[in-house]
Amino acid sequence: MPVDIMDPPLPSHLQLEVTSACNLRCMMCLVRYRPPVNKIAGAMRPELFHRLVGEMPGLNRLTLQGLGEPLLSPYLMQMIEAAVARRITVGFNTNATLLTRRRAEELVASGVDWLHVSLDGARATAYEAVRDGADFDTVVANLAGLVRAKRAAGSATPWIRVVFVAMRDNVTELPELVRLLARIGVDELHVQNLSHSFSDADPAGRYDEIRQFTTDQALWAGADSGRAADAFAEAGRVAREHGVRIRLPQAGVPAAPSPLPERGCSWPWDAAYITSAGVVQPCCMVMGDDRVSLGRLGEQSFPQIWYGEAYREFRRRLAGADPPEVCRGCSLYRRTF
Repeated sequence: MPVDIMDPPLPSHLQLEVTSACNLRCMMCLVRYRPPVNKIAGAMRPELFHRLVGEMPGLNRLTLQGLGEPLLSPYLMQMIEAAVARRITVGFNTNATLLTRRRAEELVASGVDWLHVSLDGARATAYEAVRDGADFDTVVANLAGLVRAKRAAGSATPWIRVVFVAMRDNVTELPELVRLLARIGVDELHVQNLSHSFSDADPAGRYDEIRQFTTDQALWAGADSGRAADAFAEAGRVAREHGVRIRLPQAGVPAAPSPLPERGCSWPWDAAYITSAGVVQPCCMVMGDDRVSLGRLGEQSFPQIWYGEAYREFRRRLAGADPPEVCRGCSLYRRTF
């Protein structure tokens, strides 16, 4: 099989939705707008996980997260153990509501490489308005407990990063959040915009609510670009003062959807996203396995899907002047993520 722009080598990075179940109903997440999923029924089965890893001899990075909360998966620790045994870099993002002292110590001992904690505010009011069902004080205490567990073990891992989704209602909390993280001992803050506009979705369809939320809260709409830019600048200043690494997104109106230099984005060439049910998607930004599917692992192997016609057509369009509709509202594609 020729290796070219349409037929790249098998990816070295997979992102796996180890569970589609979640204990929160976050405002910007699709989980809020669909029926709850049982944590057993929503879990990726171990046999699917091990099959995937076995089909990918060049795999060197695993991200064990999707729409659900990874700590709800009954198989998470054995997945981490399998990755560590193969010297695959592995980590995940958590809402930290279930990150008890015991779980923190267990994760530090596991050898997991990184752990990202979602924290979208510096005060309970702002945070709990976004992360419906979470308790701010509990999450902050759990994050601090993870830092203590890592220090107590004298471990270099996991690398701890806080992830903040910037929106109109919470962006001014950023400078105070940086100060909070510095007190706790967290070294890095990753600030990102909402992942997708859902502009390709039918306004009257099942994505109407999340589409409307995004319209109301997205910083790229322009109305709050000045306020966001000020908050980003102040957060950057405070981060430098306290020695916290910070990554900030663009604060302004993105360019109209158009092909970026070379390829649009690199996901369909470098990595893949797989849902807990085995649906292969081009990336984690899509949300919703009904929006685009490039194949199902119950019907084909991953290499067959990767080199299949659906993937080749997706790459061709993304590299050209007519990108797939689902990519046009993506903030990564539009360089605002």
